Amino acid sequence: MFTNKDTKKVKIGNTYVGGGSPITVQSMLNVSAHNVEGNVKQALELQEAGCEIVRISVPDKDTLKTVEAVKSAINIPLVADIHFDWKMAVESVYAGVDKVRINPGNIGDESKVKAVVDACKDKNVPIRIGVNSGSLEKDILARYGSPTAQAMVESGFFHIELLQKYDFDDIILSLKSSNTQMMYDAYSLAAEKCKYPLHVGVTEAGTKEMGIVKSSAGIGGLLLKGIGDTIRISLTDNPVEEVYAAKKLLKGLGFRNEGIKFVSCPTCGRTSIDLISIAKKAEELLKNVDKDITVAIMGCVVNGPGEAKNADIGIAGGKGSGVLFKKGEILYKNIPEDKLLSTLIDEIEKM
Repeated sequence: MFTNKDTKKVKIGNTYVGGGSPITVQSMLNVSAHNVEGNVKQALELQEAGCEIVRISVPDKDTLKTVEAVKSAINIPLVADIHFDWKMAVESVYAGVDKVRINPGNIGDESKVKAVVDACKDKNVPIRIGVNSGSLEKDILARYGSPTAQAMVESGFFHIELLQKYDFDDIILSLKSSNTQMMYDAYSLAAEKCKYPLHVGVTEAGTKEMGIVKSSAGIGGLLLKGIGDTIRISLTDNPVEEVYAAKKLLKGLGFRNEGIKFVSCPTCGRTSIDLISIAKKAEELLKNVDKDITVAIMGCVVNGPGEAKNADIGIAGGKGSGVLFKKGEILYKNIPEDKLLSTLIDEIEKM
């Protein structure tokens, strides 16, 4: 599945976002920005996990050497995250980053925004306007009384107009909030009239378990409406977990087909084998198998093959044994419970 072809196609290093490009997965380094070796190591881990765009904080001049080291080590685009210092944005561009993330309202007066724009135009580097519900402009907050979806959209479009004023349109917009409903509403409103790609995410979503739930609800709901060109699942955890979660979300929504898709029943009183353990082991053992197939792990021999008849291959348990089936047709019967998983994997290897 691809993104909305009507949004502008923006080039970020060797990757495109928007304009019908595939939805990309992003994450951010969380090692101290002054730790060169640690950032390089983590960036490579993220790349290996399937991250397609990675962001790095650039708080001061000393961290530019970290930027350069990471950029030299990876093959995916690198984004500089800038909060207040416009000079760091400019120097990051000349240090080789592929995109700059700023909130123009935090950069300072328009002359400083223009300096960032000029550097980005010189090096063909796009800008992500990063609007957060927790850092809206005072005048916008005064009009709305509190952070709202409408206030976030107004802030985002104000900054877009500011960049356009200087003849710059390689723009990506994000409208993030820790409130899932607010971010959902903000992106929905923006999508009605925004021609630029949308970077979608729930910011400060929380630790792994709740963060994935909130992000899946917000991001997943938007993607199913055709809104969103690139995503980040923000977790208080190892950023590699963000990448795994994002890839699973895209696969679960049908936006990606690479790798195995699993179907497994929740078990019930009829289940006579340790299906939960078998399903978990199957998912772990097959997580790196690059075959576009659906695998079913079912608990009931009577209903399993029928309920999962659209699966390419699967197993279903009985009393201490089970069956293996393909497309709903049983191939092997009376497989001992302790051989079910190995039999399944052997058959998948033959496919």
